[in-house]
Amino acid sequence: MLERPCTECGLDTPAVGFAQVPGMIRANAAAWTELLAGDPAALRERPRPEVWSVLEYACHVRDVFRLFDVRLRLMLTEDNPLFANWDQDATAVEERYEEQDPAIVSVELAAEAEQLARSFEAVPDSARARTGLRSDGARFTVESFARYLIHDPVHHRYDATGRQHEQL
Repeated sequence: MLERPCTECGLDTPAVGFAQVPGMIRANAAAWTELLAGDPAALRERPRPEVWSVLEYACHVRDVFRLFDVRLRLMLTEDNPLFANWDQDATAVEERYEEQDPAIVSVELAAEAEQLARSFEAVPDSARARTGLRSDGARFTVESFARYLIHDPVHHRYDATGRQHEQL
């Protein structure tokens, strides 16, 4: 996803500039807020048993924003930190994503998005080459981490709605 456009969601990840990421985070959060204003029962419906509902995807995106803010701070304050493994499926079960209140999730998602957007905005140019390691050994710079991050919520909006990303 970092080397070529995503054929599913339509995001041209390699073309995303670092300075675009905060605005994209905010725009993505606004799209989720709009989705979460729908009928709560419909938001909990899974299109297929193995596919998350809109509410479950929104909970995941909220948690991605939260987790990536923590990881970004680690990259900026530690030398080459190793990120702990995160099992998103276990988190969905443990946190009971399907039972959460869409109105609360909407507020939390928007707050986490704003925090992450501000964190990216505060990164000095001189820190964009700092690195971090995922538990599977994948290495990111702050710059590649930003592009990797933005693909996740954009792709999950596609998963939840079937609408591709509108290129900037």
